[in-house]
Amino acid sequence: MYYHDKRLQYPVRCENPDPLFARMLQQAIGGVEGEIRVCMQYFFQAWGNRAPTPKYRDMLLHTATEEIGHIEMLATAVALNLDKAPASLQEEGAADGIVGAVIGGGNARHAIEGTLHKHILSTGLAAQPVDSDGVPFNMSHIYASGNVAADMYCNVAAESTGRVLATRLYNAAHDQGMKDMLHFMIARDTMHQEQWLAVIEELGAEGSLPIPNSFPQANEHPEHNYDFFVTSVDGTYPEGRWTQGPSVDGKGAFTVFRNEPMGEEPILGPARPDSGAQAEQIGEKPVV
Repeated sequence: MYYHDKRLQYPVRCENPDPLFARMLQQAIGGVEGEIRVCMQYFFQAWGNRAPTPKYRDMLLHTATEEIGHIEMLATAVALNLDKAPASLQEEGAADGIVGAVIGGGNARHAIEGTLHKHILSTGLAAQPVDSDGVPFNMSHIYASGNVAADMYCNVAAESTGRVLATRLYNAAHDQGMKDMLHFMIARDTMHQEQWLAVIEELGAEGSLPIPNSFPQANEHPEHNYDFFVTSVDGTYPEGRWTQGPSVDGKGAFTVFRNEPMGEEPILGPARPDSGAQAEQIGEKPVV
């Protein structure tokens, strides 16, 4: 069960409402990098958690619940940016720089009016569970594999892309209240990245690889499990940590393999009689 406090997790203030920025904030709510995504990801990882200790489930629940507060903050920010927003914000300021690049250019006034009309008609100037293009969040980017190490790596990626988005929004913000809110959320993204990496370290870092570490490596192809496949025509490749020396998990050594066919050309048999293919494909005479 969950409890709530009607007060916000962190102050959200907006002195200069901007409907275009409200639209951008929607990406942080319902985009693939957004807060709904990480909130639901952590909840489902927790609810299905089978780690050797219950502390990981407990930790995930704490952080998932924190993320609900982030969604609430962003939803409040969207509403404040739409409330009493003038329909004729400075077109030059709204369309130039980062904002113009994110929105995709075009007529700033039309973009502003379209944003206002959409939110007036659908929500009465409130946030929606959608991204900046109005596409509803559909849970297709929720990763909860049941493997605690795999899930932690997914969480690091989620928080990394979320922090990238938050810093872009911070750089695009003109209102100091919005910058203040975002600088708090960026700090939380930093902590969450470190948090998931700490779990990986606690689980044994290198020892957890390859994931799942419960599958016997004797059952995988031993000649190619640490090969870097070179697929260029001339055989050149980018040398790096991944082409020589011990593997990250310490269980092998990186080598280079020039990609070449190891199988035969696939030649399929005739089509099935009930497949709806042409008679020639089935091996029959055409029906007259």
